[in-house]
Amino acid sequence: MKIAIINGPNLNLIGIREPEIYGDVSFDEYIPQLRLQYPDHFISYFQSNHEGAIIDELQRIGYDYDAIVLNAGGLTHTSIVIGDCVKAISAPVVEVHISNIQEREKYRNHSYVTAPSVHFIHGKGISGYQIAIDWVVKNL
Repeated sequence: MKIAIINGPNLNLIGIREPEIYGDVSFDEYIPQLRLQYPDHFISYFQSNHEGAIIDELQRIGYDYDAIVLNAGGLTHTSIVIGDCVKAISAPVVEVHISNIQEREKYRNHSYVTAPSVHFIHGKGISGYQIAIDWVVKNL
């Protein structure tokens, strides 16, 4: 399977930013571990702090990949256009959040990505990405 992980704004700071919420392992450390766990699958990684770049990447791979694991970061709660893009592409999207967005600030409770996604994982820390890939491999 071809699986893409796409991270949104500030997720390049995982391992540095608020370690009590996001942990102390950087994504640069984590992604090689994920790839080792799934040697039979191609896992790509993309991160951007820019909404348009995320949309461009979703559109670029959204008809060729078997699945996308998307953590849109703060754009989850504000970007109707990312939600629309997830609806428009054919690749199924699993929404992931490191923290439990339902137990954080009220403005984080709503997601424009959840409805068009096939699955939703939150509050599992960085291991939520592995949980998402496990779900993809077993269900798609």
